Amino acid sequence: MIFYTGAESNTLREAVFGVMLLVSHADPGPVIQERYAGLQALKNLSPDLRNALHSSRVDLSGIAEAELEERVVEALRQSARILAAKSPADAATFPDAVEAICHQVAEADGQVGEAEQAVIGRIRAALAG
Repeated sequence: MIFYTGAESNTLREAVFGVMLLVSHADPGPVIQERYAGLQALKNLSPDLRNALHSSRVDLSGIAEAELEERVVEALRQSARILAAKSPADAATFPDAVEAICHQVAEADGQVGEAEQAVIGRIRAALAG
């Protein structure tokens, strides 16, 4: 079992749940379906990483959209560094798992809009470094 500090877990949560929020906000749709799709997509992450994500809640409410994207992108970059140091196997699969989460949230209403595609592209770029 991999141990993540509280700060590391919070960064991981901000990254993963933040991408769900960014995609959901890009083209508002059925919030419940999008949330459910995102939570179902967490299965793409390792059990250790899922445990870190579910250890507490992250509050991203009340943050302006532009600032939210900046915070999430930075959290993605920090998450990649955290995982590279603590779990190289998770670091290797994290970008694809996050992108899968994005796609599942975007597809929750049966279609992926241009705004959602644009957000997913920016997330993909952030994950690439």
